[in-house]
Amino acid sequence: MSEPSAFVLGEDKIPKYWYNIVPDLPAECPPVLHPATRTPISPEDLLPLFPRELIHQEVSKDRWIPIPDEVRSVYALWRPTPLYRARRLEKLLDTPAHIYFKYEGGSPPGSHKPNTAVAQAFYNKLEGVRRLTTETGAGQWGSALAFACRLFQLECKIYMVKVSYYQKPYRRVLMESWGAHVVPSPSPDTEFGRSVLASDSQNPGSLGIAISEAVEEAASREDTKYSLGSVLNHVLLHQTVIGEEARLQMEMAGEYPDLVVGCVGGGSNFAGLAFPFLRDRLQGKARTRFIAVEPTACPSLTQGVYTYDFGDTAGRTPLLKMYTLGHKFVPPRIHAGGLRYHGMAPLVSLLVKLGFVEAQAVPQRAVFEAALTFAKAQGFIPAPETAHALRIVIDEALKARETGERKVILFNFSGHGLLDLQAYDEYLNGQLQDWFYPEKDDKKLAHLL
Repeated sequence: MSEPSAFVLGEDKIPKYWYNIVPDLPAECPPVLHPATRTPISPEDLLPLFPRELIHQEVSKDRWIPIPDEVRSVYALWRPTPLYRARRLEKLLDTPAHIYFKYEGGSPPGSHKPNTAVAQAFYNKLEGVRRLTTETGAGQWGSALAFACRLFQLECKIYMVKVSYYQKPYRRVLMESWGAHVVPSPSPDTEFGRSVLASDSQNPGSLGIAISEAVEEAASREDTKYSLGSVLNHVLLHQTVIGEEARLQMEMAGEYPDLVVGCVGGGSNFAGLAFPFLRDRLQGKARTRFIAVEPTACPSLTQGVYTYDFGDTAGRTPLLKMYTLGHKFVPPRIHAGGLRYHGMAPLVSLLVKLGFVEAQAVPQRAVFEAALTFAKAQGFIPAPETAHALRIVIDEALKARETGERKVILFNFSGHGLLDLQAYDEYLNGQLQDWFYPEKDDKKLAHLL
């Protein structure tokens, strides 16, 4: 072995600060609006759902937010995560491109999600909260919050999108193993869930519906707060430990990315890797490209509209300026449950709008083809969500082969797929189908909004 393929940092390199991209943006992010008055929301309005410190982080314009020692000590269970150069994939593709991936699948729940789950559980515990409610799609976020709540002795109630609840039973078992109470959404546990079931008893559920149920329960109990796994500023902030570590590791490799790629559902894993590198682009120090990859079944960035919309289906959450397919949209039953969300993080949406981030949508079968190509070369089985990024990484590497360009590609391996093997079984047996959102129809979108 003449050249290294793994770049590993010691525990002393766990970041001491989260990076907040807000002060480096070339334009103000539009304000969050109150759902009733449609006027800018005040921090006090968010207290029924979130603890004060998370609200402070949500609206902060400080570039660096200190990471508490208690959070860093938990991070040390799996962080820093390794950066790998995918030399075997490069050889298989016969490409001059250098491909690197930040491996987030080594956390106890198997994804990047604990980076924010641990922080959110810590701040809630600090302020005397006893219970947290949340939603989850594929179960990666639910698993992360169940894990974090166990560490900080909090009760955890998880509304899991019904189609994923049955597609991914072992994710549910994982959450329950850490003590969480998991129910399929829509459920009879909330007023909104009962209303959805009354109109459609076979409703497969969506992240928007599950958010509505989790928010309703949190708002109705004084001992309970709500926890969100993506979309909001403070969630994306916590994920920047990924990119801050990757910057050090790319220095170890003696390279800097020409292209950074990540999958997007709400935007957290993409932002976590991309934002620390976007800092250089925004400050005029680099010309790196950034590609956010979404499913053709739920293409909020590529076919949605940039407007104010609710984060949930019931219309009870604050209104966010984002790319959206409409809060009433129920996505098809694709296996990448973490990407089945109608909207996109306001920060990611703004960066797409301003042209700093490109968006691409890919179909399900092409995604699994890329996943197996990677697995056969590198050994790791990616989560269906991660495989969306892989599709574009492979496509870009093949383009480099045609042009002879020696570009450096970095992507976020956001989670492993060892609890998603039913999806692989369907693909291998020719049972997996593609789903496509209809061609953009502004009248339809207006109705959904």
